[in-house]
Amino acid sequence: MTGASGFIACHLLPLLQARGWYVRGAVRRRERLQRVPPGVEGVVVGGLGPETDWSAALSEIDVVVHLAARVHVMRNRAVGEYDQVNVGGSQRLAEKAAEAGVKRLVFVSSVKAMGEASPVGRPWTEKDSCLPEDRYGKSKRNAELALFRIANSTNIQLVVLRPPVVYGPGVGANIYILLRAIDHGWPLPLGSVENRRSFIFVGNFVDAIAKAMEDSRASGETFLVSDGEDVSTPELIRAIARSFGKTARLFPVPPRLLRLAAGAIGRSEEVERLLGSLVVDNSKIRRLLGWQPPFSMEEGLAKTAQWYKDATNHRS
Repeated sequence: MTGASGFIACHLLPLLQARGWYVRGAVRRRERLQRVPPGVEGVVVGGLGPETDWSAALSEIDVVVHLAARVHVMRNRAVGEYDQVNVGGSQRLAEKAAEAGVKRLVFVSSVKAMGEASPVGRPWTEKDSCLPEDRYGKSKRNAELALFRIANSTNIQLVVLRPPVVYGPGVGANIYILLRAIDHGWPLPLGSVENRRSFIFVGNFVDAIAKAMEDSRASGETFLVSDGEDVSTPELIRAIARSFGKTARLFPVPPRLLRLAAGAIGRSEEVERLLGSLVVDNSKIRRLLGWQPPFSMEEGLAKTAQWYKDATNHRS
């Protein structure tokens, strides 16, 4: 497994151990081995790219789960890292995995490989065209295409998973900011937002990854995965607030004005994630693999809120 010290891996590794898998976790730097749980063999591979040495990580391995990726690059001079890590690094891994006799590669892509907003009035399906907009989404889509080319010319089986936003204990970025805002009781000007968005609880996502690793029917397939409970931004905020035992503080501001204000301060992308719709249809993985999310969104949000409260109390 790549990215073995990350948010998703810290939930996936214990699950795989409980299912009887021998697990080897690859990390970029030696100090990150401390985050790998007991019983998992850790290996340092350095930075991901077209020259990464995967020999130690891939020896006697049957299945690779590729979690590692360049997600956020804030410096303009570093934008090339998306292609170097997400495309070149993934391609190198797949080539070396095929040479090492790995049977299956599960590639964790992103719904952003399809774009930023699902079609009006209906969810995305795997049959829809991919029109990624930002560098991250484009790099994920290009990585998918490169990996399928390798799979088609070798004996390695490829499975691609495209999640929307993943939440759960240990989450960071925008979901963490939203948790903090709701916990602190900050008024949020999102009461007039009428959108729909898909999410996936990390406990559901790692279960889907394990299914993609183990089920022979997954070979060669791409799957959209989600909780299957699409919500508006105000509904999400109210649900999180209930998990905290609080009442959401929402007040109405027309989305048009929010978009104008966001554009004026250069925050259009962040605000659009709160205002726009991005819905996926997860029926393919349910139908083809018989997968069902083991947790409801209510359960996932409750576990996330409890983690946040525990972490906040620990820091204080």
